[in-house]
Amino acid sequence: MDCSICSSMPFILRPPRNTICGTCYEGARNVITLMNKLEIDHHCKSTDKTTHNIPAPSSSPNSCKPLGNLSKWMTSMKEIEEDLNKKISFLSGLIVAFRDQIHTDIQLKPGNDGPSIPSHRALLAARSEIFRNMLDSDGCKAPPSDTITLPELNTEELESLLEFLYSGNLGWDKLEKHVYSLFLAADKYEITYLQHFCERYMLSSLNASNVLEILETSDVCSNKALKEIALNFIVRNMEDIVFSPKYEIFAPKNPHLGLQITRAFLMDAKTKRINGV
Repeated sequence: MDCSICSSMPFILRPPRNTICGTCYEGARNVITLMNKLEIDHHCKSTDKTTHNIPAPSSSPNSCKPLGNLSKWMTSMKEIEEDLNKKISFLSGLIVAFRDQIHTDIQLKPGNDGPSIPSHRALLAARSEIFRNMLDSDGCKAPPSDTITLPELNTEELESLLEFLYSGNLGWDKLEKHVYSLFLAADKYEITYLQHFCERYMLSSLNASNVLEILETSDVCSNKALKEIALNFIVRNMEDIVFSPKYEIFAPKNPHLGLQITRAFLMDAKTKRINGV
């Protein structure tokens, strides 16, 4: 059937506007459903409907009223996006202060005897309760030449940690290279957002070649959810992982994890046998 929306015919030769194909009909219905849901969610969260100047959502699921508000909603989203971009640009001044060493008042030293990196006490204290306690201690109430050593990080890892603390973000290449050390540092210094940031990356990149590192890291940090996901992945890909060269190195270093992998595999096999899979 010719469609007044997606037809390739010239506009003047198209069928009447109320003639649409099944695909366009489904698309329009999905848009209406989505807009209804967005408006309902918005009004559930809003405590002042008049402030947002958006009509109350229609009680009818088939109502076309949300389509009338689509332009207004898209404009609102555009304004929110522009506002967020301005805030990001404003906050980016922190990373400039770090890179240009503007009024730094503390030195952070990596554990590989690399050069100290100038930083700001206030930012460290704001990002981590552990850093705040360290800086509030009598031993750190000293001149700007004071140095705090982070023995678990090398120079590149410390630079990446500080870049994240100042900007709230980290380049993909640096994250890929230092994700495990940063995850451990985030756990040690209680930097929750960095923990979530690293965890999302590890979950999105989980595969047979890195699952053992993720399992080991999650065990050190006592991250039960991440550890369970890693164990389940290993069980599903047992042969490829257990007979790999990496596992030969992993098993002697982590005998307790090797035992847990074996138990998880046997429990999975037992469950499948009971269920007749």
